[in-house]
Amino acid sequence: MKKLLLLFLLLIPWKIKAISASSYIVMDMDSGRVLEGSNINKESLIASTTKILTAITAIEYGKLDSTVRINQDIMSAYGSGIYVQIGEELKLDDLLYGLMLRSGNDAALAIASAVGGSKDNFVYLMNEKAKSIGMNDSNFVNPSGLEENDGKANMSTVYDMAKLTRYAMQNEDYRRITGTKEITIKSSMKTYKWINKNKLLRIYSYCTGGKTGFTKKARRTLVTTASKNGMNLIVVTFNDGNDFNDHKNLYEKYFNNYKKVKVIDKNSDYGENIKIKNDFYLVVREGEKYETNVVKDNVKDAENGSIVGKVEVILNGEIIGYRNLYYEKKSVTENKSFISKLLDFIDIW
Repeated sequence: MKKLLLLFLLLIPWKIKAISASSYIVMDMDSGRVLEGSNINKESLIASTTKILTAITAIEYGKLDSTVRINQDIMSAYGSGIYVQIGEELKLDDLLYGLMLRSGNDAALAIASAVGGSKDNFVYLMNEKAKSIGMNDSNFVNPSGLEENDGKANMSTVYDMAKLTRYAMQNEDYRRITGTKEITIKSSMKTYKWINKNKLLRIYSYCTGGKTGFTKKARRTLVTTASKNGMNLIVVTFNDGNDFNDHKNLYEKYFNNYKKVKVIDKNSDYGENIKIKNDFYLVVREGEKYETNVVKDNVKDAENGSIVGKVEVILNGEIIGYRNLYYEKKSVTENKSFISKLLDFIDIW
């Protein structure tokens, strides 16, 4: 009987879609919860997905409407490019489109020179930004993602790259650029028409952005984002020959089987003069148990605007996030009735 049952199970056409990547991750963009993954902390070459950090660093440190004059620095670029010329002038914003849509290595060097003053200075800013985000297993040696002649290269993990993407997607300018399917740009010398290399933007209607990458050593790397029914997800894959399909299948898996719930409401009552600045949303599947735990400090001597505790989000017995509690004492004027305020106004006159 057991042999017959085993034979029956082997003959069932199971629809299991294996992930081709050597490492991958699916992250809930809103909460930072890791929904699924493999080798998420394994350090690997990341190729041109590097340019996510290049872009957000340039956006935060540079002026998007400033004019960039292309200099000799681009002469060391090879591989994919937008093929700008020395002396050509473009807006920094336009160069960022060339960086993210066409993965221009020449654009990366031009941006580094314009924003950081030099490639080395800009790479320093990149690594400082990475540290501030909490990318603890990452190191960057250039703004493009190419391997250097001395063998050094940008290294990261799928977990760190998901963290980076979660951070970058909070920026309106980054979202605008990474989510653009195609664009026409005019420089001082010519007109460019660029189509985004991120094919998922065209084949999957819920995709909102991302960045492709490839070198012979890193193989195919891909970071994408997608949104559906209020859920915002991030998928990162390294060394994945079937990356676009893998990303699409992973998104469908979670969009079809999970839902987004508000776990912490900023308008809830946490005590007199105690506030939370932002709601907390979580992506969960049916039957998953979550709860909140309020931890308060002594608010007796608290200063206005200070943190006096937090509300923890606990999922399956583990703390996966929180929101700070702030002490915000209302002013005397705010507590007065309308009549009192009116009398005060009349008294002034």
